[in-house]
Amino acid sequence: MTKLFIRLSFFLTCIASPFNKAFAQINVDAQYRPRFEIRSGYRELIPKDADPSLIASQRMRLSLTYEKNFLRLVFSPQDVRVWGDENLTSSTGVYGKYASLDLYEGYIELKPTPSVRLSIGRQVLSYDNQRLLSERDWNQNGLAYDAVVLKIENERADIHIGTSWNSLEATTSENFYPSGRIKSLNFLWIEHKFSDHLKGTFSQIASGVTKTDSSSTINFRQTSGIYIDLNTKNIRAKSNLYYQFGNNQQGTNVSALLADVDIMFKTGKICPGMGFSYLSGNKNLNGKTDHLFDVLYGARHRFFGHMDYFRNISSHTRGGGLVDFYGYLNLKVTDKINIKNTGHFFSLAQHNLLTPDSKYLGYENELKFNYRFEHWGNLEAAWLFYLTTDSFEQLQNINNPRFPQFVYVSLSVNTNIFKEIDR
Repeated sequence: MTKLFIRLSFFLTCIASPFNKAFAQINVDAQYRPRFEIRSGYRELIPKDADPSLIASQRMRLSLTYEKNFLRLVFSPQDVRVWGDENLTSSTGVYGKYASLDLYEGYIELKPTPSVRLSIGRQVLSYDNQRLLSERDWNQNGLAYDAVVLKIENERADIHIGTSWNSLEATTSENFYPSGRIKSLNFLWIEHKFSDHLKGTFSQIASGVTKTDSSSTINFRQTSGIYIDLNTKNIRAKSNLYYQFGNNQQGTNVSALLADVDIMFKTGKICPGMGFSYLSGNKNLNGKTDHLFDVLYGARHRFFGHMDYFRNISSHTRGGGLVDFYGYLNLKVTDKINIKNTGHFFSLAQHNLLTPDSKYLGYENELKFNYRFEHWGNLEAAWLFYLTTDSFEQLQNINNPRFPQFVYVSLSVNTNIFKEIDR
């Protein structure tokens, strides 16, 4: 597969040459990200007699961008693999059979005027703090969407309007779709820059899913809310408040709330911070209204702790929702070295018939080291551990687990391998 990427890179560079005469801008960027992990309770608790898992994975991504006048074309293939995941062997080693080469992005952007753009195709949708729409970059595959997005932008305000419609194949009748996936995603995003230090956004998202895998009925969950970002000389504060209504997948009425506040104090090389997240849950599982907030397509690893115990709030809290109080200390050792320690205190937002008696779910600690080589790459290493409670072990359905901890080392290299700007 590495040879394939080398050939593909050479091919992209070659096809870029004829464009040089067309007065265009061409960029070919490459990204390589290997990650080595020791999982001993990461994502889920494991029994005391179970051995930790040691894995290595990687992402290789190329991105060709061609831009001329009112046209922009982005083509970005990637290869994602766990080392050794091939299922065939030979006397010279392993070779691939599983298809790991895929299209990450592939879209065209039309620019009829300097302030208006229209993006069509597979593209990243990442907004604000990535609470509801995210590229999920921790995942080696990342996340892109097949969508059409109209963008109207000026110095003070930006407006994005997007829509999508998904199908498994080109059917001649019916149009069924897996109920666990997005059938139709529609959104409005408005950002206003109040000053150089303060900006705010309003979002409205209509997310539609089919009632069952063999039903054409689509139920839409509506999400409305605001996001505020304050960045001054002494403080960086981010906050969002979102309310959900409409219907869940089964057609039940929805009334749910999500609130986040994060404040960091800029005091020099040592910057303390603290935050709070509240995601509403259900007190009555058979009620006429669903109060469990759905984080839709937002980042999972970024919020509620990096041990990733709360990726699916519905199943991982048994519908109880989640509360996260956290604090952190960020130390800038040098211009290239940064150390950050974060502590989380988790608890359920609500009791119901399926949740434990006690709401307190435990404490997670995250110690991270980051070294930036240059603008093209950085090395990140981390040690995380979790102090469980009886309630958390009940949610995880395991008694007397092995001490949960997670260690990883990740190298990220991002570099431009070809650039041409016509004069």
